[in-house]
Amino acid sequence: MADTPTRADTGANTGANTDPGVTALAELLLARGWRLATAESCTGGLIAANCTALAGSSAWFERGFVTYSNEAKTELLGVPAELIARHGAVSEPVALAMAEGALRHARAEVAVAVTGIAGPTGGSPDKPVGTVWIAWAVQGAPAHAACHHFGGDRAQVRAATVRDALAGVRRRLTPL
Repeated sequence: MADTPTRADTGANTGANTDPGVTALAELLLARGWRLATAESCTGGLIAANCTALAGSSAWFERGFVTYSNEAKTELLGVPAELIARHGAVSEPVALAMAEGALRHARAEVAVAVTGIAGPTGGSPDKPVGTVWIAWAVQGAPAHAACHHFGGDRAQVRAATVRDALAGVRRRLTPL
């Protein structure tokens, strides 16, 4: 691996990244010497893409898992197939298992996972289009998940998911 970039090398001071949330996340992770892993279903890698759009992200972004299918969730993250069968892929238990699995299978201290129904099809009365579970796992602490109901079309649901997923990571890294 190349030399680890310093904070100044991340683009945080150059305006290289147009998303200030990612720049703030990079600063928080670099300050702790931590790395991030992502486990994505409905966003198909957009969270990882947003993170790696920032120059120097290799200093704090460890890896991303795109686990769109149930089989990928099981094979890559260790989510039990029985858990998916019992609760459905779009559920709190599966989101938590994805975040915990990302931590187990990566060299990272923090992970975020998303699973949802971006639409325009696939929704049900119990889980309408726009339902997204986001889970966060920090090494040494219990994982946490939250259910969101985003409005809009597929692109808007996915963009809102990326925004809230990364905001949740920042909240978990910000000292009280």
